[in-house]
This record gives sequence, C-alpha cells and structure tokens, in this order.
Amino acid sequence: MTDKSQLSWPEQIFSLLKAGGVRQVAYVPDAGHSHLLRRVDADPEMCGIVLTTEEEGVAVACGAWLGGDRAVLLMQSSGVGNCVNMFSLLGNCRFPFFALVTMRGEWAEFNPWQVPMGRATQSVMESMGITVLRADKPEDVAETISAGFDAAFEAGERVAVLLSQSLIGRKKWTHE
Repeated sequence: MTDKSQLSWPEQIFSLLKAGGVRQVAYVPDAGHSHLLRRVDADPEMCGIVLTTEEEGVAVACGAWLGGDRAVLLMQSSGVGNCVNMFSLLGNCRFPFFALVTMRGEWAEFNPWQVPMGRATQSVMESMGITVLRADKPEDVAETISAGFDAAFEAGERVAVLLSQSLIGRKKWTHE
C-alpha cells in the first residue's frame, strides 16, 4: 500500500475519495481541481458529471445518495452563491453532503470580481447549515478531507472543505 503522506495533496484527495467509495463527482470545470478531474475521468469506477451551474451538483449529490452512491461536489468559491436555494434541500431532507471548494478572492487575487464571494463563502455555507473545514497547507489536506468525508458519510452531516487560494496557487491571466 502506498504511504499517502508521500503523495501530492491533489493525489491524496483522489485516494481518499476512491477509498471512501465515491462513485459520482459533479463539477463545473475549474483549474484548481484539474488533477482530481483527470484522475476521476480516467477511473472506470467513478463518473465525472460536468455541470452547467453549481446548484445542479447539489441535486446530483442528493440523487446519488438516494440511489445508493456517494457523490462529491467540486466547485470554486464563486459558485457557492449559485447554490444557496439548493442548499436548503440538504438540511430539509437531511441528506449527507460533501463538497470541495477551491477558493478565489483571497491571497494574490488578480480579479476583483472574485473577491466578494471569496469573502462570503464560509459564512454563506455556515448560514445554510453546512459545516466548513479549511485546508491552507499541503500537510493539512489529507486529514481535513478525511475528517470532512467521515462527518458527511458516516455521521450524515453536510460538510464543505475549503481549499485555500494559497494552497491552490497564484492565478494569472495569460496572453497566448
């Protein structure tokens, strides 16, 4: 068995989801999740579901649970605002829920349009009854993801793990 501490943090996330029986991964394409998305697409036991908007992912996660599968929603912090109405489904119907959110609007942000939702992400999710955990350093990722995953799928909670912008890395516009 591979020592997870020797894997890159994105590979640790994939390993934890795989070991935890995640079969469906709903996402709006995002560079911060690119490694995980490539791994999901290459795995015949997992189904990557491309969304047109993030709130569809909340419904996918609920439907997966009703069908006996575990799902995770991957999104960027800017998409959290799109999900507020759908988040009410999670609490009212007591669905377990697990999301991984790459943060924008924080450290070294170049795009001012990302800042407001970046500042509001945690409080919006908490206001909707979602427990928020955060990973800021590579060495924190595996333990934080594992704790959130267990809270969601073993205790039936609604959990989001925020992957900080400093963890993901600086983004820049490129001209090619």
